[in-house]
Amino acid sequence: MWPTRYVRAMQHSRRPALPRRLTRFASALVALAFASRTSATHAQGVPAQGTRPSPSAEGWDDRYDLVHGVSRARLTRIDSVLRDAVRREEVAGVVVLVLRDDSVVYERAEGWRDREQRVPMTTDALFRIASQTKALTSVATLMLLEEGRFTLTTPVARFMPTFARSQVAVRRDSGVVLELARRGVTMRDLLTHTAGLSYGTDAHVAERYRAKGLGPAAGMGWYTADKTEPICVTMDTLGTLPLVAHPGERWVYGYNTDVLGCVVERASGVPLDRFLRERLTGPLGMHDTHFFVPPADRARLVTVYRSTPNGRTERAPEDARGQGHYVDGPRTSFAGGAGLVSTARDYARFLQMLAHGGRWADRRYLSAHSVALMTTNQVGTLHGASLGFGLGFETVEQYGASGLASPGTWGWGGAYGSNYKVDPAEGLVMVVMINQMPTTSDLVARVQALVYAALEESRWPPPRR
Repeated sequence: MWPTRYVRAMQHSRRPALPRRLTRFASALVALAFASRTSATHAQGVPAQGTRPSPSAEGWDDRYDLVHGVSRARLTRIDSVLRDAVRREEVAGVVVLVLRDDSVVYERAEGWRDREQRVPMTTDALFRIASQTKALTSVATLMLLEEGRFTLTTPVARFMPTFARSQVAVRRDSGVVLELARRGVTMRDLLTHTAGLSYGTDAHVAERYRAKGLGPAAGMGWYTADKTEPICVTMDTLGTLPLVAHPGERWVYGYNTDVLGCVVERASGVPLDRFLRERLTGPLGMHDTHFFVPPADRARLVTVYRSTPNGRTERAPEDARGQGHYVDGPRTSFAGGAGLVSTARDYARFLQMLAHGGRWADRRYLSAHSVALMTTNQVGTLHGASLGFGLGFETVEQYGASGLASPGTWGWGGAYGSNYKVDPAEGLVMVVMINQMPTTSDLVARVQALVYAALEESRWPPPRR
């Protein structure tokens, strides 16, 4: 600013006024000089006096070391944690993607896509996401519900007659007896995992499942990528096997969403892979999400490793419990509960759509009410006192129940070690991709804790009164 004495001197000057055109020209020169000075100042990394610098091309606020309220310095702690986990062979490789308010605040690939071949991990690597598939199938189910194909209370037997007279295997002093289910399995039961359907791992039903080619004896229970029959054939067989609990009475993790995948096929009239591609993954731009890896992309599929007793990793075998049949398998069984492969970026896009209430890029996939149902606890305390379960997602009901996640956070994970969380209160989407089974690593939990620790401008907890 000009000193006051100069302003007063000019006000009282007796010199004749300049022509208006010259005045405008002089003003323009002053403005240009000021703009040039301001630009130079920003180029040197020094903010103009009294202003907050605008974000750089990378989205960072250099003066405050923040990106969308997240500390860059604190986020870099994740780098060293990932490097150390790879160095100690706790994991072979990992991809981490974090978004806040729809902007990428952290993305890193660390380690190896194939350690033996010395192929580095990349952010576009394809991971087997196993039970993260359930979220997409659940969304497909709600899409059909919104078209009036069924309701949440519709019996699944309407689409799958083998479930018309379900039995429940009950332990008695005299042994295991079968009794008629108190009611039929509904769509709500399948979406909330309260149908009484397990993966056949319970000792009192394992032999029956084994005899029908299901359960862990047939692979890993949830795994169907090696089957030569369509998923509906497998699920029709499942309908003849006993439940392990009466519908609605217990939270039991099992084939529920695989059954939903068959319902989607029969209600829509098209195979599940086509339904997802045409109605969900295609429109969303999730071009790297498939039930089976396209031959041209096989090199991007991450190698599966497994934890050893000493806490290190080794390459998993080439069978169903290891590398699986996602490239060279029969490509017939589209398992809605565990069949997809995807990338961190693809899956985050899907989560963003849901975080926006079912709408993304001027297209609505689900109504806001349906998304609210999916991400709100629907099972009371059946899943736990502080964790709930909605129509496809685990929900955080109490602060501290899942690390540092805010109440209202929702998410899930996959058998190969991948995991995701969406924290609406903080505007966070976190995706951690690992392909390691079994894994004893707690890397996912540590990474998520570091993300919360980096929130310089946190929106939770609310101010204390």
